[in-house]
Amino acid sequence: MSAYDLIVIGAGPGGYVAAIRAAQLGLNVACVEGRGSLGGTCLNVGCIPSKALLTSSGKFAELSHLAAHGIAVEGATLDLGALMARKDKIVGDLTKGIAFLFKKNGVDHIEGWASIPAPGQVQVGEDIHTAKSILIATGSEPAALPGVEIDEVDVLSSTGALALDAAPEHLVVIGAGVIGLELGQVWSRLGSKVTVVEYLDRILPGIDGEIAKLSQRALSKRGLKFQLGRALKTIEKRGNTLSLTLDRVGKDKEEQIEADKVLVAIGRRPVTRGLGLEKLGVSISARGFIEVDERFSTSVPGIFAIGDCVPGPMLAHKAEEDGVACVEMLAGELGHVDYNTVPGVVYTDPEVASVGQTEEALKEAGTDYITGKFAFMANSRARSTGETDGAVKVLASPEGKILGAHICGAHGGDLIAELVLAMTKGATVEDVARTCHAHPALGEAIKEACLDALGRAIHA
Repeated sequence: MSAYDLIVIGAGPGGYVAAIRAAQLGLNVACVEGRGSLGGTCLNVGCIPSKALLTSSGKFAELSHLAAHGIAVEGATLDLGALMARKDKIVGDLTKGIAFLFKKNGVDHIEGWASIPAPGQVQVGEDIHTAKSILIATGSEPAALPGVEIDEVDVLSSTGALALDAAPEHLVVIGAGVIGLELGQVWSRLGSKVTVVEYLDRILPGIDGEIAKLSQRALSKRGLKFQLGRALKTIEKRGNTLSLTLDRVGKDKEEQIEADKVLVAIGRRPVTRGLGLEKLGVSISARGFIEVDERFSTSVPGIFAIGDCVPGPMLAHKAEEDGVACVEMLAGELGHVDYNTVPGVVYTDPEVASVGQTEEALKEAGTDYITGKFAFMANSRARSTGETDGAVKVLASPEGKILGAHICGAHGGDLIAELVLAMTKGATVEDVARTCHAHPALGEAIKEACLDALGRAIHA
């Protein structure tokens, strides 16, 4: 039996970051992980492999546009095996990097699946370890559709879609959220016909509606087909073909569509099974999330939870911030996460990035606001690179406090950082508008959007 100040269950972004930060603060820490490699969903079958495939497929797709630059490319071929091998190497290198960081910081890595037989105890196999505090960071997994079996052969989750050995002739994606659009674009670039089916009448639920429309327009130009306002009823296998029955939402009408593969990407759900939480009396919501207070404490003293298995945005960087704040408070320091300034990014082409309130949310709340917009078509750098789709949108109070910011455009995930920092530090649209931005750079679009909110746009 080993005794620790803190045992973290789960080595995803939230778990491993929490473990390392706790060790930096002087706590005796162990991290338990049953997966064969560290890094959780994010590094193994989520953020990192999907971004590797997006990058590789993007370079292949770019070849067809080089003629406009006066560059002729003939006879280019795709080696899918090499592309996948590159993705696997990136994943392997990063997961090994976490093991190095554990060793560097003195975090014990306990291999195996954990359960909590009693407060202060963590069981892994036959061994029981004790801890003053236990932190649950077990993450999430793909959500399932009732009546639809995911076999990772014909009907795929994101895990299966990251490991196909050939591009399907026709891939149908169920769900127009982040995962569906990213992986849909990967396989569209690699030669598949891709149809995205979404229950709602729009893509990217939760994203500012105007920005989501810009994204849909751009993705349609790049080959994705959208079937909105449709619900999947059944999937039947007929020979080598999958036959899908769709309901037109609110129209009492059925449609049929055929596919070679189907990707179910309707969201994610928390992973808490096998931990013994019900027996311990840990409160869990109707949606399966562990209920916590502002200190990440569960209803059982000494047991804490962070990341995807608690309410809030299901994002790796949010889980990391949760973990840092939680262990800092455990160590007697101050810890805090402002969830209104946690950005979200969709790494499609063009990227979609968002932070703070959407225009729809402000209208619903009856909040007075001003709006500033700037299209990348008017940005010199975007024109020179040919990446002119999309725009920057800034929402602010009449006094200039930034309430939300939304971007559809090249490198939007990088550009949003300036506006996140501005919101975090209380900078106004006037402050950002008077910040000197390098020319010619995409960041000038941020400045121009803030100028537009003030009625002073120069290049709009």
